[in-house]
Amino acid sequence: MPHVFSEETHRNLLARIPERTGREVADWMRTVDEGPSLIRFEEKVSWLRGAHGLAYGHAKAIIHEHDLRRAARKLR
Repeated sequence: MPHVFSEETHRNLLARIPERTGREVADWMRTVDEGPSLIRFEEKVSWLRGAHGLAYGHAKAIIHEHDLRRAARKLR
């Protein structure tokens, strides 16, 4: 499992994403859903950085949040 930020750092990064990127987190979740079917965490982060020009921390937070939400859907 890739190193992820502490929960507090993750939440702080997510809170700043709309201001820093001009897009809401929900919009980024759709972007990842509609993006390429990459398997590895770091591949997804690299894709977001390259395709959308995101900073590493923001890309990592978006992918981590996407993975958390996907896991939560599977538990229902």
